[in-house]
Amino acid sequence: MGIIKDYFQRERAKSELKKAFKNAGLIKHYKNGDKDISIYPKIHEVNINQENKTLRYTFTLMNGIDPKELRKKEFVFQQHFGKNIELEGDLKKFVLTVHQKPLNSDKVKYVYSEILEIIKEKQFSMPIVAGKDKNGIMRIYDATNNPNLLIFGEPGGGKSSIQHVILTTLIQMHPADQLQIYLADFKMSEFNVYEEVKHVKSVSYLTKDLSPALAHIKSELTIRGELLKQHGVRHINKLPKGIKPPYIVLAIDEFVMIKDEVVMSNLLQIASLGRAYGIYLVLSMQRPSHSILSTDVRGVLSVRMGFRTVDKRNALIGETPGSEKISKEEPGKFLLNLEELVELKAPFLDEDETEKILVNYKSSDWKNHNYKGQVTTKPKQSKQISLPEIRKPNDNIFL
Repeated sequence: MGIIKDYFQRERAKSELKKAFKNAGLIKHYKNGDKDISIYPKIHEVNINQENKTLRYTFTLMNGIDPKELRKKEFVFQQHFGKNIELEGDLKKFVLTVHQKPLNSDKVKYVYSEILEIIKEKQFSMPIVAGKDKNGIMRIYDATNNPNLLIFGEPGGGKSSIQHVILTTLIQMHPADQLQIYLADFKMSEFNVYEEVKHVKSVSYLTKDLSPALAHIKSELTIRGELLKQHGVRHINKLPKGIKPPYIVLAIDEFVMIKDEVVMSNLLQIASLGRAYGIYLVLSMQRPSHSILSTDVRGVLSVRMGFRTVDKRNALIGETPGSEKISKEEPGKFLLNLEELVELKAPFLDEDETEKILVNYKSSDWKNHNYKGQVTTKPKQSKQISLPEIRKPNDNIFL
């Protein structure tokens, strides 16, 4: 009986897929005498997984059918099978997976010990935790090779949580003498929990407060550039342990609020040269726009995390097409643009849990440095090395 039941289930599944092919216009017609013949894409396999609640089709398009047409008509398959589908393949062969429950519907818990195992296995120096993919595998990348991250999305989508995940992971991994963090929180609601943390050198709440901190970081470019030149290496990781400077992370929430051209220029110069010098940026905003994501800005951002966006235009500007389709009922889901576009579910870490983690890294004699008077807005250049101007995106801006 089980075999017969499975047979009829597969036949019904094939029939539904053929209806989708027909409605999507992916069939060919020809006449054989008085008869009208319809040719459908060939269905090679129908796999029904009761345990995972998935239905997987493997099929090939006929010769002469443009695979782009299949992508354009993906909405037809959603109309037939629901929104929770995945369509993979190229040219002719494709796999359509239908999920009976939303992808990554379960909340992903932040567990540092599990994340640390992956970091050690991969030997990452500056790990950026992203999230779990459809197979439940945690994705983490090394900022050493991809130094500047843009996070964007509507409120409630999970943007704040992933910022906490990234920062707390780095704080737990690196001691304070090996990592310096500079924060800017123009909404005055995201980064106040990091005050008193030993690793954190400054928390700026106004653009005017960020300016001297940026000038201080910019002066580090000169110092570190001289070190690399003296030792004949191309990255601070190659410097001897005794003189290797600490990594620097600059995180700015709602950087769209930066209107000062000098501040933005300094920020871009830091982003352009930071990779070799161990300086990394994490920028976040709600709505990507051409006015703030100029050609120069886009040229220095190597990674993007697109949470739910208000519309397709914002998703395209942020270079995560499809993030406008993320449902409000799926917080934490986002698209990661790193070499390829992949859908992930970010670990959840709210402010209360963040506070519990950070309490072990706080110091009672902590001071919020403003760097005023320590450096000027235009740090004195060394005679041995000078900072290059911001280069065009097509130039090789990284050492």
